[in-house]
Amino acid sequence: MKSDTKSLLDKLNLAPLNSGVCTGPDGWLPGSAEPIISANPATGEAIAAVSPATPAQTDQVVQAAQAAFHTWRQMPAPRRGLVVRDLGNALRELAEPLGELVTLEMGKIRAEGIGEVQEMIDICDFATGLSRQLYGLTMPSERPGHRMVEQWHPLGPIGVITAFNFPVAVWSWNAAIAAVCGDTVIWKPSELTPLTAVAVQHIANRVMADYGLTGIFNLAVGDGSVGRALAEDARLPLISFTGSVRTGRLVGETVARRLGRTILELGGNNAIIVAADANLELATRAILFGAVGTAGQRCTSTRRLIVHQDVADHLADRLVNAYRQVPIGDPLAEGTLMGPLVTVQAVVAMQRALAQAVAEGGEVLTGGRPRPDLGPHFVEPAIVRMPAQTPIVREETFAPILYLLSYADFDDAVRLHNGVPQGLSSAIFTDSLQTAEAFLSVAGSDCGIANVNIGTSGAEIGGAFGGEKTTGGGREAGSDSWKAYMRRQTNTINWGSDLPLAQGITFGRRDEGGWHGTSG
Repeated sequence: MKSDTKSLLDKLNLAPLNSGVCTGPDGWLPGSAEPIISANPATGEAIAAVSPATPAQTDQVVQAAQAAFHTWRQMPAPRRGLVVRDLGNALRELAEPLGELVTLEMGKIRAEGIGEVQEMIDICDFATGLSRQLYGLTMPSERPGHRMVEQWHPLGPIGVITAFNFPVAVWSWNAAIAAVCGDTVIWKPSELTPLTAVAVQHIANRVMADYGLTGIFNLAVGDGSVGRALAEDARLPLISFTGSVRTGRLVGETVARRLGRTILELGGNNAIIVAADANLELATRAILFGAVGTAGQRCTSTRRLIVHQDVADHLADRLVNAYRQVPIGDPLAEGTLMGPLVTVQAVVAMQRALAQAVAEGGEVLTGGRPRPDLGPHFVEPAIVRMPAQTPIVREETFAPILYLLSYADFDDAVRLHNGVPQGLSSAIFTDSLQTAEAFLSVAGSDCGIANVNIGTSGAEIGGAFGGEKTTGGGREAGSDSWKAYMRRQTNTINWGSDLPLAQGITFGRRDEGGWHGTSG
């Protein structure tokens, strides 16, 4: 282990061998399964070994979360908010080393790693305020002497299954909101990024200990069998899953069979439309970050570029020039803009997609080559000009490939834009108010996120995050996403002395002779 890596792990209180199963302070369970090796994708260096959960330990974690829920839900929501506030403050204190660990284990550049931790801090701040705003409605009753209100109650222990590309932020979107709602949380992280999850659990443990709590934030590292166990467990009323469409379908079907709830975030095939009147300088910068940031491994990465034919050649030249200047290399090094793909398999998948694109009539304008001189996980970001939206363009390849298509009129652009199975994020660049509003209208973008003059990536936590079609459904983070983590209850209170029925029904009358039917 390099000395700088050891120093980083020491700052986060991480030993070389870590348990990946925890139910709170002093709740680390000794690992008995084959350890998962956490590796640095930029170098191939083993960082640490993390012991995954056995089936018995997974059940133990669920039991702990279920037991903690019965007391946690009784704590007033503003007090639960204080716990989440302190979690955010603890993350602030360790933002730099935790962000660098994200970079070390996942491969995104340092600025993005620290930015991901900032997202965690931001959602904790948001959730702290939310803890005093879990509002229900008051509704007029049609019956005299009655009033109607709705209130929201905690749902229960929930399972959160996250992907490698945002190894900590997505957990926080769910965990911070769920916690202030009164739920407890069981986290099953990606097998590719277990160490960042262990680090966050250590931080959460210290906060729980300060309040004498346990079982609020829980961890169960493991392979698909752990995720499957959570999805099948009727004690967990909600499963939030981020990952592939294929696995998401299995999770959705499994949870639906037991009539549970799901939040599914299953990726996107995100497009930017560039109109003839667009600010091309602005568009170029947004496209570059959207397509190249995180090495194309964001679910919101820009994968398709739909450009008006009058400016397509000019924008292509701009982008080719920008792509050839992207510094690729060590994601911890200052000045690097693109790090490695997470696995060798991802490199192979990218090469396969590029070959298929060429076979379908595409022309590689720049990039796409592996960079073995930098390491087995490095590639050049690619731009491919396509004659049409062919089958490979309609697929999501989790790599830095940008397909460039051209269009003649706006309706054609929208048809291309919406003509894919996915529906997560979208954007348009235009200086026309009319065109922008048409893109945002009911006949425009069919995605859960639609932007004007900004790219597809970099969503703020204040808005609800999620998509449509095979992206899955459900929302995380801001707006009223909190409602997914609670159960709604409608209450009717009779404060009068009569018992009128709704819809004007008269069921009967009672006198000394007993009950008599009536009409009217």
